[in-house]
Amino acid sequence: MNNPTKASLPVIKRLPKYYRYLCSLQEDGITSISSRELAAQMGTTASQVRQDFNCIGDVNGRQGIGYSVENLLSILEQLLFGDGDLLPTILIGCGRLGKAVSRFITTDTNGYKLIAAFDVAKEEVGREINGIPIRHIDELEAFCAQNHPKAAVLCVPREGAREVSGRLVDLGIEGFWNFSHYDLSVSYPDVVVENVHLGDSLMSLGYRLRNQE
Repeated sequence: MNNPTKASLPVIKRLPKYYRYLCSLQEDGITSISSRELAAQMGTTASQVRQDFNCIGDVNGRQGIGYSVENLLSILEQLLFGDGDLLPTILIGCGRLGKAVSRFITTDTNGYKLIAAFDVAKEEVGREINGIPIRHIDELEAFCAQNHPKAAVLCVPREGAREVSGRLVDLGIEGFWNFSHYDLSVSYPDVVVENVHLGDSLMSLGYRLRNQE
């Protein structure tokens, strides 16, 4: 299999979309699909689909039959979820957004395991969020030293993200799912960061609605 780290970021970002669509095909009992058919669903070209698959592993389509849905799913599951070991993850910020995000992490099969949540608000500390106890942020260092989380989800304001992200990097956090308005990838180029800007998505939708032909 090709090394997935060699795939470009645009290819990596398309992999979950391939995975979702292929899962729906498998559920419908479809066993093979052509690059042209897959491209139509992905909103891209057959050539792009073939290039993407060349980046991720031993993916060979058969003339007149197409790609094996089962084989594609097997490869994508290995790339996206590894060997099934869940990544230990902590949540910083347990407000409305944090609660919604934690619900997604703890109920969806996505390769992560939420092991702790942290906040500064007295009314939140000591409660549970989807079965996970909420700790005070002052316990962060001691908890990370003992439990070694790999990923952190940030649902805090910009200034909070700026301060706590540095602490987390020093504590060994290797990746962030960042919902703050602070662009962590600029500050920590050697750490894996997925910045989620909900406002950007809404503005993009607004532009498209207002400028339809």
